[in-house]
Amino acid sequence: MIFSAALTAGCATEPTSQSDACDWAQPIRPSRADVLTVGTLAQIVAHNETGEVVCGWVP
Repeated sequence: MIFSAALTAGCATEPTSQSDACDWAQPIRPSRADVLTVGTLAQIVAHNETGEVVCGWVP
């Protein structure tokens, strides 16, 4: 039984493709009513720019 557990524990799965990694993420689009700090705005811009490069989001 231990041998069987050791064999199944070593099974590898295929890495997820890049498109799969982007399926859960979306661009952040704040509304005009949102009050953002400079830091929050910088994080949103960084997130959206990364998504454009990695996931092909359209600005």
